[in-house]
Amino acid sequence: MSIVTVQLGQCGNQIGHEVFNAICGDVHGTHGLCSKKENESYHDACKERFFREEESEVPVARAVLVDMEPKVISQTLSTAARSGYWKYDGRSHFCQKQGSGNNWANGYSVHGPKHKEVIMDLVQKEAEKCDRLGGFFTIMSMAGGTGSGLGAFVTQCLRDAFPSSFILNHVIWPYGTGEVIVQNYNSVLTLSHLYQSSDALLVHENDVIHKICAQLMNIKQISFRDVNQVIAHQLGSVFQPTYTAEGGLHYSRNPLGDLMETLVPHPEFKMLGLRNIPQMPESFLAYSAFSWPGLIKHLRQMLIANAKMEEGIDWQVRPPCLGSSIPSSHSTNKPLHFNTSIANLVILRGKDTHSVDLGSFRDPSLYTSWLNPQDAFNAWKTPRAFNKYEKSAALVSNSLLKPLDSVVGKAWNMFASKAYIHQYTKFGIEEEDFLDSFTALEQVISSYSNL
Repeated sequence: MSIVTVQLGQCGNQIGHEVFNAICGDVHGTHGLCSKKENESYHDACKERFFREEESEVPVARAVLVDMEPKVISQTLSTAARSGYWKYDGRSHFCQKQGSGNNWANGYSVHGPKHKEVIMDLVQKEAEKCDRLGGFFTIMSMAGGTGSGLGAFVTQCLRDAFPSSFILNHVIWPYGTGEVIVQNYNSVLTLSHLYQSSDALLVHENDVIHKICAQLMNIKQISFRDVNQVIAHQLGSVFQPTYTAEGGLHYSRNPLGDLMETLVPHPEFKMLGLRNIPQMPESFLAYSAFSWPGLIKHLRQMLIANAKMEEGIDWQVRPPCLGSSIPSSHSTNKPLHFNTSIANLVILRGKDTHSVDLGSFRDPSLYTSWLNPQDAFNAWKTPRAFNKYEKSAALVSNSLLKPLDSVVGKAWNMFASKAYIHQYTKFGIEEEDFLDSFTALEQVISSYSNL
């Protein structure tokens, strides 16, 4: 099944480009470390998902590019075409001459309705080129105006036009110190609207990725491209083909559907976080050796201690003891900083994946009591190595995102003093809309906190 990617705003278009680059680089690399037959079926499954073949023989990305300014889209189109490995369809993009001015309301209430027909027409055309449509993968930032406001509007349109297709929103969480003065407003409005129409939200935090670039990738002067390449690597490690069943003979045909079935058992809980191990500069790989038990031990502790990278994990955090004498109505039996999951998915790629012991992820104390650990945990595997790593593991986890509380809190403090509200009301977003969004996200935080 094929996935149609919808790239929204400057951030969405730049990350989308790096994702297709990473996927193409992985397919063309000679580092599969597996049999020729295995490699060929991996190639075929990947191409069906993300690209379509045309007469030119250069694969064309199944993507629609949308921005309210032309600069980034024209750069993205030409850079992809110059690579020679893949390209975008020159007709599958839409841009205007004026941006959204970092205002969610402008993107959602003005640009969205005004350009709905053209954008959805492009999406429809791209969907019709798929033999079997698996769903939509949207990429957007929450801080600005186009990615967030127009992104939320387009997601609602996708839900209306394709009611039975899966929609996964990939959302970039802004830097805590702030890129945009009203980013917390934009974030609250985006998240609350996406929660209504999306099947799941896969979140990357800029602060975390920045740290990975500095501490793990050893990059001295970090650019947005460096950050985007780390994000693209992590996304590729989830979306490239795998066997979803033990001893499966065919690569999974429905990646979005499998992801939702595995990780989103209840519509109240749809926040997904992603961890990846190991991560290091390419030049270090030749001098590094990894064992599966070591990687799995680190990955499990990253989950328990809510650490997003393998450096600086708090090894003191332990899961709560089940059956402790303290009644469950008291939250005191949950250790400080312990991260309870609704569901977890581990994806293993590379040598000897069949022999890896994942029993430690089936520990009932990691999960909420109303789900059987056998249902809450899944593993996907492939002997095909990913992106030059002989062994690598990704963990997609459905659990509360730490910064959600603080973003809602900061936005509420601004809202209470009526700061910048007039910027939104002039585009038709009223105080009542803000209150609805706050209420919706408070409910999400409360649901996760009560796990």
